[in-house]
Amino acid sequence: MSDKLRVLSKAKPEPSALVREMAYDELKGVKVAFVNMPLRETAMPNVPPEGPGLLAARLRQYGADPTIVDLNAYRIRDEAAAGKPNGRHLTEAESERLLAAHFHKHGEPDIIAFSGMITTLRKQEQLSSICRTLAPDAFLLTGGGLATELRAGLFDWLPEVDALAHSEGDDVMLLCARDVKLMKELGTSKALVSSKLSPFYTGVAPGGRPRFLYEGDRPVDLDSLPFAAWDLLHEDVFGNPILEWYLTTPVWGIAANNSSAAPFTMDRSLTTVSSRGCPYACAFCYRGAQGERLWGTRSAKKLAEEVRERMAKYGIDFMGHPDDNFAVRPDRIEELVKEYEGLNIRWGTHTRLDETDKGRAENMAKAGCVYIGFGAESASAAVLTRMNKGGFIVKPGLETVRVNGSDYQFPKTMMRGIRDCRRVGIHSNCTWIMGYPGETLEDIKTSVAFIQWQRELYTEGLTPGTPDYATAYASVNARMFTATAYPGTEMFKDEAAKGLLSETFGLTFGADGEPVCDEALRQYVLELDDATKVMHNASGEPLYFGSMTKDQFLEARDHVDKGEIEKILEMS
Repeated sequence: MSDKLRVLSKAKPEPSALVREMAYDELKGVKVAFVNMPLRETAMPNVPPEGPGLLAARLRQYGADPTIVDLNAYRIRDEAAAGKPNGRHLTEAESERLLAAHFHKHGEPDIIAFSGMITTLRKQEQLSSICRTLAPDAFLLTGGGLATELRAGLFDWLPEVDALAHSEGDDVMLLCARDVKLMKELGTSKALVSSKLSPFYTGVAPGGRPRFLYEGDRPVDLDSLPFAAWDLLHEDVFGNPILEWYLTTPVWGIAANNSSAAPFTMDRSLTTVSSRGCPYACAFCYRGAQGERLWGTRSAKKLAEEVRERMAKYGIDFMGHPDDNFAVRPDRIEELVKEYEGLNIRWGTHTRLDETDKGRAENMAKAGCVYIGFGAESASAAVLTRMNKGGFIVKPGLETVRVNGSDYQFPKTMMRGIRDCRRVGIHSNCTWIMGYPGETLEDIKTSVAFIQWQRELYTEGLTPGTPDYATAYASVNARMFTATAYPGTEMFKDEAAKGLLSETFGLTFGADGEPVCDEALRQYVLELDDATKVMHNASGEPLYFGSMTKDQFLEARDHVDKGEIEKILEMS
């Protein structure tokens, strides 16, 4: 954000400290409607919106009345969805009808809270205008990835919004509801001079409405938080069984169509995050909405308690923990073996390929883990180093492996992680990125060769042409994301990347190196959508960060999209 748009933080009390002063009936009578934005149409909605679910449960603890409208749950199959195998999102008109019916049934909300990643800007622009018309007196708040990455500059693009909440929302959601209740009871003018509002009030917007910028923090104890309020998703106002749709869509596997693959299936599955934040600093990743580098966990006992409850209530046979760093603490995994004993639940999670040692893979398998998603991203040591992943992955050295008649050097750590999991019966799913800054044709060939090596490992001893061989071969993920520079990441701040962003999309940067929140940046953010696609500017020029020629990159991307990655090994 440019200097003129940045709201400078002043010393403020920690939100958690302010929440400790609140009484448990303090928010009685406050109606809060959460609106979860739709994500890419190409994937089935398989993970219910835990953020709104957790905040709704938290609000209930203090007497508020929350509801959830989940726009991501819908995939309409009709003539308008032709060419979209999984169906389409609701149109703007259909979304408006759903919201109008929801507000009519549950009463006009005091707060309408939008939740969504940075890719949801277009939808938030539409919905903020619609909600202002449907509920003119409601306080509009946006949080999640979009608000956290763009901060105060977002007010210029969403002028109807009264407040932004960045980072973790568990505490500031309560403070926002208290502010709104106070303004409702005293009147806005009296509330503003009462000295009772939270310290996140920033002034009056051009239209005369007060504005707030809430700065989220980590709750003092993650175990003390209530479980997500999934009962609010049981059924929408039109009788659609929203939660049942999620329960019967696999969290992971080929059917999920989300760059995951697995040799097994599941009938009924749910998810719950077991940790927040990330102790690492991968250059392409933005973790601000989930605690940045402040890593914290829920206990094994609390996870088992939630799994037990969800099994009893919803009959799940699989639980997904979609956080990225499940296995940082070996001691917690040891505790899981005891806490999950007798549960008879299969589960999966994400972690790093250098975190299968110290008995972690063995203990995870003993506790029922059958799936780990690894963010491999690249098998090239040079690219991994540029991604800030090289320290733990590359340091143990490289191993020369012959694939399709050629020699490649793979990080020993990556190979060990795959073998560790295979030995104990855990399926490894690796995700990949292509087109990263500095990536050459040989670099991407190394990643493809690693995928081929994993296929050979998984089909070893099986007869080609048999169902078992086909299942094992297909269980190795061969999809690749396209390297995308998201605001707030180190990749976005790289000087070479900034030059390409300026050249292709006309982005400008302030003296602090941050992007100016102007129309050029808005158009760029609107293009952020499916992470597999190649971004193009208004003139059709592709945005590409790597060191191949653009023609080579587009050819490689085409091979990936057609499921023919082995042809990349033949490129020159």
